[in-house]
Amino acid sequence: MSVKEKKRGRPSGTSGQLSADKIIVAAKFLVKDDGKIPSIRKLAGSLDVDAMAIYHYFANKNALLEAVTVSLIEAIYEPKGSEAWQTELMALCNSYLSLLQAHPGLLQTFLGMTSTGPANVFVDRFYMAITPLNLTLEQVKDALDLLVDYLHGFALSLECGGAASGLTIVHAEGPLRFYIRALEQHSV
Repeated sequence: MSVKEKKRGRPSGTSGQLSADKIIVAAKFLVKDDGKIPSIRKLAGSLDVDAMAIYHYFANKNALLEAVTVSLIEAIYEPKGSEAWQTELMALCNSYLSLLQAHPGLLQTFLGMTSTGPANVFVDRFYMAITPLNLTLEQVKDALDLLVDYLHGFALSLECGGAASGLTIVHAEGPLRFYIRALEQHSV
């Protein structure tokens, strides 16, 4: 019986070795499979390195958690200003729901985090989409709070048996169109 020897200590600087990007990619793969951020040991095992090697790139599990979730959420639609704001906002919402659907458990991870990095990505893209409306700061905050609460509630519904009940992301479009019309009514 042979035992696979893991590399111990600091990762070497040679190319093809461990890097922060490789760790994040492996963690994202495990998140998709397991529906949660993997343990450092499981992640290290998938990379065939000692668990301490992960800490060379990330100070602690929370730093890794933030890096992985920010990397995941950066894949959502980024408004460019080349389309109508309504189209950009709808695309942002649909891509966010698609991300949450593709990674069961990710929403609970977001909501349980103390870091705001992943939320800031969505918030910044929301601001980009609604800039043409010239809303007051209070209106922007209210609009963001309402939208995020709706999207998270819808994502939880999808995760808790949506497929069995026939619920799909398409079912969010009517309420989102209603929300967008309400924003049009309140723009300055």
